[in-house]
Amino acid sequence: MDRIASMMTFVKVVDTGGFTAAARALNLSPSAVTTHVQSLEGRLSARLLNRNTRKINLTEVGQAYYERCLRILADLDQAEQIAEGLQSKPRGTLRLNTSPVMPSLLAPVIAEFVGLYPEASVHVNVTGRMVDLLEDGFDLALRHPPTADSSLIIRRLASYRLVVCGAPEYLARRGTPQHPQDLAQHNCLSYVDSPWGAAEWRFLNADTECAIPIVGNLQANSAEALRHAALVGQGLVCGPKFMLCEEFRMGQLVPILTEFPMAEFSIAAIYPHRQLVPAKVRSFIDLTAKHFRGVDWANDCANPPLVVHGERERVAI
Repeated sequence: MDRIASMMTFVKVVDTGGFTAAARALNLSPSAVTTHVQSLEGRLSARLLNRNTRKINLTEVGQAYYERCLRILADLDQAEQIAEGLQSKPRGTLRLNTSPVMPSLLAPVIAEFVGLYPEASVHVNVTGRMVDLLEDGFDLALRHPPTADSSLIIRRLASYRLVVCGAPEYLARRGTPQHPQDLAQHNCLSYVDSPWGAAEWRFLNADTECAIPIVGNLQANSAEALRHAALVGQGLVCGPKFMLCEEFRMGQLVPILTEFPMAEFSIAAIYPHRQLVPAKVRSFIDLTAKHFRGVDWANDCANPPLVVHGERERVAI
């Protein structure tokens, strides 16, 4: 028998002063009330109530047990209220995992989130590779590209293309590639956590991807390290346009091979369960989606425009 239900029934018997009154209050039969109390007494091997036809009295054991039950049931009510509150309004700490290039995009989202929900806070963990959300205790991941793990819920929020670029000083010294095949003659700085691996970059040829082998004297799991290396003229780098827009505007980096579109990637919200998603997770995803809808992913800097396959002519590779 449900121990909590039996405890609640026992407390109601004491509070109302009898089995019949408790049965009416709980919408149970008197026999069901008696069964609950007897179940507790059997479990405890002790009498909780002295009863006759007119009244009931707590035994010494019953008095101690009654007081403890009151505290337990009060704690249970409080726990349910806390859980309902967390489910209905963002509260507590949102544990967020994200890709290394994402924090700058998420900074305004986080600021708006904690401004709207002062009882909430955000703990950001940045990793090159996807973490195990359940094992590592994360509520949400926002990553590019998203994981292929089919057990997780994935909500795509935006799409973008990569772009190859280099510093003017490097291009003046080594020349500007005119075709992806020309990359074999260049120092290509590679991101080791790329879904392609560190030994190739991929361009679109019609509706298929064409892998172009690359070589270079720097491999890193930090997109920032590669960007800084490109800025000082060490070599060419391939990265998300949204990470490089400011450098393009200032002329510190120059996009190249723009007539050869690169593969399209998604930024996605990733979380463990579709049902009963906590309010802090739902609200943060919705705010992120709203913010990303305001980003001009295709035209906010010099980069080949983001297109759906078939909407623009591809240049043969």
